[in-house]
Amino acid sequence: MYKWIAALSTASTLLLSSAASNALDVEKHFKGKRITIVLGYGAGGTYGKTSLLLTEFLGKYIPGNPTLIKQHMPGAGGLKAANYAANAMPKNGNYLLMPPDMMVVSQILRPTKVKFNSKDFTWLGRVFGSNNLLVVRRDSGVTTFDEAKRKMVILGGTGKGSPTYIVPGLAKGLFGAKFKQVQGYKGSAGSRKAMEQGEVQGVALAWAAWKNGHPQWFEGGEKSFAVGILQSGFERDKDLPNIPLIRDLAKTPEEKAAADLIATNSLLGRGLALPPGAPKALVKPLRKAFWKTVNDPEFIKEAQRRRLPYLPLNGAEMQKTIEKLMTDMSPGAIKTARNAIFPSKK
Repeated sequence: MYKWIAALSTASTLLLSSAASNALDVEKHFKGKRITIVLGYGAGGTYGKTSLLLTEFLGKYIPGNPTLIKQHMPGAGGLKAANYAANAMPKNGNYLLMPPDMMVVSQILRPTKVKFNSKDFTWLGRVFGSNNLLVVRRDSGVTTFDEAKRKMVILGGTGKGSPTYIVPGLAKGLFGAKFKQVQGYKGSAGSRKAMEQGEVQGVALAWAAWKNGHPQWFEGGEKSFAVGILQSGFERDKDLPNIPLIRDLAKTPEEKAAADLIATNSLLGRGLALPPGAPKALVKPLRKAFWKTVNDPEFIKEAQRRRLPYLPLNGAEMQKTIEKLMTDMSPGAIKTARNAIFPSKK
């Protein structure tokens, strides 16, 4: 019996030694390679600008110093890229996803439209998160959310998986706002351009996108070109202390829980994730590289120069946040939110 135990111990040691010898050499894996960041939006918004900034800095902190590029795959409010990442993206670690901030919400509210599980992605970290702000042209005749419950406002957006549709949709369904929603614009830049040209009267985008793309629209007091009327998040942005949150207007626990469900996009923000099935040996070094990148003084300086916010979160914390959101979500919140935003969906 003891000989059998000894033999088993020897075999286990050999197996462990073999596994160690066959462990992925991360530096060798990435040396001379190219890593592609895939994102579901165009180049002109904060997704495009943040991904570009990461391509310029992240490679020097990854073992092997690979080159980074970005690939735009717009469609369905970012869901086209997320579906691709989960089902067709190469799993060798040479491809990363910049997930849409409504990724979790879309999975919960429209499970038949998504082909992924958010928990299966491995988060490397976040550069920043941001409240969503519904903004309208001042000449629309609407300057407060209460006025939007009495007067029709035409809103533009990128797709039904995007905050441009989901945030106004929740306000419309819960509180009776008179929003007419037009989808199909290419990213936040396309939506803002449509608003500037008068094709639509408003858009709901991350406050970070408004500050980055058109800060001048909010200058001039009562003569400003645009005005924010409603924001989505867990607490009011420090820049927007007088604009109500959706959760501020909620009258029942179910409505407040639904508002908090939609507000989760402010936590996800702009970050990177490995697709399901990527080698686990890459997780620790890539998370370490991401964290070093966002704490690089030159990265921070460049983010500020490009008017991008800086509110980083590390990958392990992001992973816990995603899993908690998915686990703790109230069935009542899901039902209330789904009925408000997608009333024909069951």
